[in-house]
Amino acid sequence: MARPAAAARSPAERMLRFLLPALALGLAFVAWEAIVRINALPPYILPGPILVFQTLFADWGVLSESLYVTLRTTALALLLATVGGVLLALLFASSRLVELSLFPFAVVLQVTPIIAIAPLLLIYLEPNTAVLVCAWIVAFFPILSNTALGLASVDHNLRELFALYGASRWKTLLLLRIPAALPYFLGGLRIAGGLALIGAVVAEIAAGTAGRGSGLAYRIVESGYRLNIPRMFAALLLISLAGIAIFAVLSLLQHLSLRRWHESALDRES
Repeated sequence: MARPAAAARSPAERMLRFLLPALALGLAFVAWEAIVRINALPPYILPGPILVFQTLFADWGVLSESLYVTLRTTALALLLATVGGVLLALLFASSRLVELSLFPFAVVLQVTPIIAIAPLLLIYLEPNTAVLVCAWIVAFFPILSNTALGLASVDHNLRELFALYGASRWKTLLLLRIPAALPYFLGGLRIAGGLALIGAVVAEIAAGTAGRGSGLAYRIVESGYRLNIPRMFAALLLISLAGIAIFAVLSLLQHLSLRRWHESALDRES
């Protein structure tokens, strides 16, 4: 769908959208470093950003391995949540009875605090498996609920048009309901990406408290026990950067998938 040239942002406006967040972040780091230096705070209380970055590079060998473990768990949990959530949403769309029977179990998984589940799973499962299950639990529900909502939110006029032309149930699902649910699914996927990382971190903290684990959250717990606060901040920085990267990648996927036809992406470009 073509848009008026006046509606498009100028190159200067597009650049400003990226420069302002970077500038604000840079000022925050400068203020942080100034507070540490002016008050002469020791590193075991509050390390400055310069020391945190120095620690990040010095301990990169250990932290990079932990980052790989956390990202691998997050990616696998998100993949499993996507497959399971979409398949179950399709099953819900095909049978109201199945939806009424199984949806409460999904709600129970969502509302039960993951910090309470993680120690129990560590008792019955191997640590890496327990962490994966925790990450999957928190990522599963947004994909399921959003996809099910999208499949149920088809314009009734279009549904009647398909019925008028004698489209089969499967053709209606493939050509109408699934495309209509795509924006909902992608929105749920973007939410689930961050939640999968949160679930992995929470489970790794529980595993680290029990003396087991190897992810970034385990490094945070380990550094706390050793009062190595700069490494703790470096691991926390990597977790934050990982979360930002996941959100950015999934947002880009959503934009590329919807930019040519869906109103939400068209409005963002205007």
